[in-house]
Amino acid sequence: MQRLDQQFIDNQWVPSRGSRRLPVTNPYSEEVIAEVTAGDSADVEAAVAAAQRALPGWRALTGAQRAVHLEGFAQGLTKRRDELIRLSSTNNGKVLAEAAIDLDDAIACYRYYAGQARALDARQGTPVTLEMEDVEALAYFDPVGVVGLITPWNFPLVTSAWKLAPALAAGCTAVLKPSEVTPLPEQVLAEIALEVDLPPGVFNLVHGDGEGVGAPLASHRDVDKVSFTGSNRVGEAVMRAAAEGSRGISLELGGKSPILVMDDAEVEQAADYVMAGLYFNAGQICSATSRLLVHERIAEALYAVLGERIDALRFGDPLDETTGMGPLTSARQRDAVNGYLAIAAREGLTPVRDSRDRELPARGFFVAPTLYRDVPLDSRLWREEIFGPVLCGHAVTSEQEAIELANDSDFGLAATVVSGDPERARRIGRQLQAGSIWFNSEQLVLPQTAWGGFKRSGIGRELGPWGLASYQEVKHVIGPSAQVPP
Repeated sequence: MQRLDQQFIDNQWVPSRGSRRLPVTNPYSEEVIAEVTAGDSADVEAAVAAAQRALPGWRALTGAQRAVHLEGFAQGLTKRRDELIRLSSTNNGKVLAEAAIDLDDAIACYRYYAGQARALDARQGTPVTLEMEDVEALAYFDPVGVVGLITPWNFPLVTSAWKLAPALAAGCTAVLKPSEVTPLPEQVLAEIALEVDLPPGVFNLVHGDGEGVGAPLASHRDVDKVSFTGSNRVGEAVMRAAAEGSRGISLELGGKSPILVMDDAEVEQAADYVMAGLYFNAGQICSATSRLLVHERIAEALYAVLGERIDALRFGDPLDETTGMGPLTSARQRDAVNGYLAIAAREGLTPVRDSRDRELPARGFFVAPTLYRDVPLDSRLWREEIFGPVLCGHAVTSEQEAIELANDSDFGLAATVVSGDPERARRIGRQLQAGSIWFNSEQLVLPQTAWGGFKRSGIGRELGPWGLASYQEVKHVIGPSAQVPP
């Protein structure tokens, strides 16, 4: 059993100041595969101090110089690709094909922000167009400073890349707290930091839970910004902690995303997008399109095809390439999803496919896919994020009804539109209240496009130039034009 009893601070592995130990469980075998010493406020203090010391030198580098290190992270992940895919599957429970997608996403992210860092040099000192001919204003983009990065358990290495890559590109130094549920993959970031000669203190990794590490990191007086991905409950606590001292904050929170299937959609194609949007990663995805709004003309046909697709899913060892769906990541999450299935039974929801009818492996934190039809709009399963393989369907009679019901949600992270007419799909998508909207497509997440949501789905954006901007402060230097004698 692997023991993680050290923290990576100032380019050194140092013993954790904490004393509590947290088990790390393989969600398929249910065996404890590692033990993490949970850090405490003293670990956070040391990591933040190291990041502070490193900040002046790191932000003084050119973007091109920082880009070399970012390219090194991409190369380091690429070199370890096969072992990291298997490690992610073992720690998280996702099947190998999904773990491969995740790793390639992370690699692409570091490479993208290497390019953004290089381009940043040319943007420094950009003249601002003014109406006054004898005055000049030059725009500069400075790093926010020391940033605290808190990532979730459902996409290890991906969400850390979405935060760490733009932060380093902007010239920030960082303290990363990976999830205590899936801490194993992020260990590699420390190894790579040493390989690419990242200056000491630029990147620090502190293991632990929310109580011991997350809370003191979010409230630390010398952390200039906190970026958090996770549940609304914890995100609101992070926001309250960051409020004291008026620190910057980015939050990527929950979702209850719709998929709209129009009457002109091709049923088999629509089923592809429904399955990919909800059952990927066993439904443990913040953008999961768990509300199906299907036109009544094709509802019966779509439910029939979806039932067949669900029946065809094979459950088992995520390291087996023939496995279609792995277990949920933790016993806690399995129990939470089963709690919603109990609510569905009490509410009398109508299953097209019921998880209780499916035989599952004898071990592992499995929940079989469930599909309910004709779900009332006031059902808790329709309104609340479940974070598991539970799909709720509701038939609509018109395009306008589908749009109104799609927007009738506390969340607005993502949405999908399926239509035989691409122009119609685009038009519908433009009317939806969400940050990412796909049409006639699976959920393509690209480093060039923004990620974040409306309403209670969060604050700010990750990825793209917007992700870089979230770790920058804009500065203008204003004075007499160089063409006018002082």
